[in-house]
Amino acid sequence: MDISVTTDTDSAAGTATDSAAAARHARFGKLPERVSYADMVEERPAGPRNPTGDGYDPEDSWTNFSCLAADLGL
Repeated sequence: MDISVTTDTDSAAGTATDSAAAARHARFGKLPERVSYADMVEERPAGPRNPTGDGYDPEDSWTNFSCLAADLGL
């Protein structure tokens, strides 16, 4: 696909437009190469679970909610 624009009234403007079109085509004339899915994905094995950190702690559970009344001390 070649894009060129010429005018009959002003040949200097037509030359400038042609050179600008050629510069755009040289820079943006084709799409970049495709990136394969394997190059976009990194797979790592998961680490071992921490059984002590995943449990429910009733003594510390009051710090895990947001309540305006509790924040104000009411």
